[in-house]
Amino acid sequence: MAGADFVAGWISGALGLAVGHPMDTVKVRLQARAGYRGALDCVLRTYREETVLGFFKGMSFPLLSVALVNAVMFGTYGTALRCLGGPPRPDRGASAPPARRVLAAGCCAGLAQAVVLAPVDLIKVRLQSQTHGLGRGGPAEETRAPRYRGPVHCAACILREEGPRGLLRGAGALALRDTPTSGLYFLLYASLSRGLTPSGQEPGACTVLLAGGVAGSLSWACATPMDVVKVRLQAGGSPYRGILHCARLSARQEGARVFLRGLGLNCARAFPVNAVTFFGYENILRIIT
Repeated sequence: MAGADFVAGWISGALGLAVGHPMDTVKVRLQARAGYRGALDCVLRTYREETVLGFFKGMSFPLLSVALVNAVMFGTYGTALRCLGGPPRPDRGASAPPARRVLAAGCCAGLAQAVVLAPVDLIKVRLQSQTHGLGRGGPAEETRAPRYRGPVHCAACILREEGPRGLLRGAGALALRDTPTSGLYFLLYASLSRGLTPSGQEPGACTVLLAGGVAGSLSWACATPMDVVKVRLQAGGSPYRGILHCARLSARQEGARVFLRGLGLNCARAFPVNAVTFFGYENILRIIT
């Protein structure tokens, strides 16, 4: 079962990543910097200065590591649910475990995922935050070289300048973001899949897509405030000493609305990404098991 979870998690995660990465890049730039007038301005400036490739900055490293991250998340979820006395796929059947078990197993999965994801996510944010290097914005733009040439160079620079602990920058905020929202994510998916499927039947494609999309959007809506803090802690040259300092300083300088920055993009991106992820996971798992 672990091997099946790994394969299904990698393929479905890669599909979801490809669908959502461009919007994720825009979201990261909006959260990390205050220089954009909004999402459309960010999209237009990114395309004008960096071409379409600018939207895919930082994708290669997460794509290569998404196997491990998704295997950890789905594997931990199934294992935790079995340890708590429930089946590994609680959206099925009449013997579904109580909601509290699904929630607890999802929180365990989120925490485990955060531990594995932290360095990957940091490098992704640093690469996405670069706003030059592929530009066509004229001579001034062309003279600026990107600080990081790629994920390996980025990791090496962080290790050299910040030490091994630098690769874990923002890990606490990541754990605080993913632990509760992953519990909500799995609970919403299981509840919607079960509620929209007649008793004794397998959920259809539309049900899986809808349940996965709604679960992803709602959980990301809850995750956005901590996601803003995480991105700001991870961005290069961050002046923040920790989670509370970042939250206080950001609110003082930009108002409480700063914690909703990227909310619309998060929710819009999460629906297709998680619809595709769960659809791929369910079908691939069904084929290989």
